[in-house]
Amino acid sequence: MLQHFNLRNVLFASMLVAGLSSCSDDEERPIDPSPGPELRTKIDYAKITPTTPYKSLFVDTKGDTTVDLTSGNARYKMFQALNYYLGSAVRDSTQVTAAVMKNMYANTGNPFTDISTSTINIKGADLNASGVQLRDVTASSKTAAEADAARAHLETSFAALEAASKSVKVPAAKGVAGKLGTYLVDSKGIEHGQIIQKGLIGALQMDYIGNVLLDKGLDVDNISLVSGKKYTALEHNWDEAYGLLTLNPVYLAGATDAARTSNESFIGSYIWEYNKASYAKIHPAFVKGRAAIVNMDNAEVKTQATFIRTEMEKAIASAALGYLGKWKSGTTDAARAHAIGEGLGFIYSLRYCKINGADAAFSDALLLGLMGSPNGFWDLTNDKINAASDAITAKFKL
Repeated sequence: MLQHFNLRNVLFASMLVAGLSSCSDDEERPIDPSPGPELRTKIDYAKITPTTPYKSLFVDTKGDTTVDLTSGNARYKMFQALNYYLGSAVRDSTQVTAAVMKNMYANTGNPFTDISTSTINIKGADLNASGVQLRDVTASSKTAAEADAARAHLETSFAALEAASKSVKVPAAKGVAGKLGTYLVDSKGIEHGQIIQKGLIGALQMDYIGNVLLDKGLDVDNISLVSGKKYTALEHNWDEAYGLLTLNPVYLAGATDAARTSNESFIGSYIWEYNKASYAKIHPAFVKGRAAIVNMDNAEVKTQATFIRTEMEKAIASAALGYLGKWKSGTTDAARAHAIGEGLGFIYSLRYCKINGADAAFSDALLLGLMGSPNGFWDLTNDKINAASDAITAKFKL
């Protein structure tokens, strides 16, 4: 359904831009200039290698780890579980419901169950009892109005996927929802499973990691321990960011340009696929930034945070371009519909790329240009794709 890209979205975009005008989130802010007593033994940066496990260097005077990835990893697994459920419409040729998706998104009503596959290992009871959720950190760097709009966008997409799933056994065509190849699309050829997944990459991972934990989240206490914990608030914010990026002790361990050998999903996967110049530098940046927090080296913390945020933004923008290109090179309607589904999700996520100055108005204009016609995907042309590609290329200097 096209309601995400219609005039209502344009109105939303206007509201969001108005909200943004009161913010200047990337202004320089000190982390905490107070020297305070040294809480940790300083870490020699020379000890950090591309394969240093994230937790290995960070212990207290008793030798206990100061790293706690629990909340970040829990949200990562919630994203996995939600995504696994979205896929069940096609995987099991069955109807999915928006109510289940909303409960998983907000972690209400014990929605998570055990999942065990070759790539996912989830204990549902652990997530249900985790005390965290995806919804409350969605678009959380934004104004309240923008965050509400982002959550509404996702929940509307849940309903659109539910509606499309009712036709999962019907062949899709212009004006007819159903299966197009192996993909489930609505009557306008939009694959809502991709809209949700890629939208959360931006609204959850890009925004919460980049614009909250590694930006505003650097302005917290690094002098004293959080009550009852072995870490400071700043240490924990950094750990939460890493835990939401990956479940692995070494992010992208063993990856080469030709092969990604570790199991990574969501933005962690697309950084490798669409940022070949820098994917291998992300893990050392996370470890060095964490070491800089221990060393009270605020300038280095900021340097590593800005590097990570910049490279994440580059990956999202490059992925958007990549999928627009795949629409052009696709040889079947199914291939083109899947490509534009992924592309639309990444274009939506561009609004969270603050370092490059992208916002809701920018991404909504692109979405409207691509899909703002009666038949959506079925009306796409090379000119529409080229216009969107040119705008992204110029904005992100790619």
